[in-house]
Amino acid sequence: MDTTFNHIPRSKIGKLRPGDIYDVTCPSRSVIQMLADKWTLLVIDSLSSGPLRFGELRRKVGAVTQKMLTQTLRLLERDGLVLRVVYPSAPPSVEYSLTPLGMSITALTEQMCQWAEDNMKPVLVARFDYDARAARDEQPLPSTTSGRIGRRQST
Repeated sequence: MDTTFNHIPRSKIGKLRPGDIYDVTCPSRSVIQMLADKWTLLVIDSLSSGPLRFGELRRKVGAVTQKMLTQTLRLLERDGLVLRVVYPSAPPSVEYSLTPLGMSITALTEQMCQWAEDNMKPVLVARFDYDARAARDEQPLPSTTSGRIGRRQST
């Protein structure tokens, strides 16, 4: 299935029916997919405070490879959320900023980042508890007289 929706002619885009993210054939699914990417979230949040050059953006985002940041920026530019401006200099200077469409999502990305920061401890505790339960449940039971080894059942 084409998840880029390149098959839709530009002239037909305005005539699309309202979005339904639960319909696998709806283009809104590709928008959700793009927004759900961690690098997208961090890039949009980083650029919400103003334009940045590539190196500045990479340092602010942290732990992103040059290749992944380049790919993310190209996708965001293609989707109309990021503007790339090349200034004539030697070497050329490139600056990235959010478009009005990109700015329209910043309140949501800021809330998501804040939620992650506010709730990291309970999430880590839940992960730890889940992993401990899963490890306990995966321990083989002592062998029975038939020589078969069973698994504990979750209760």
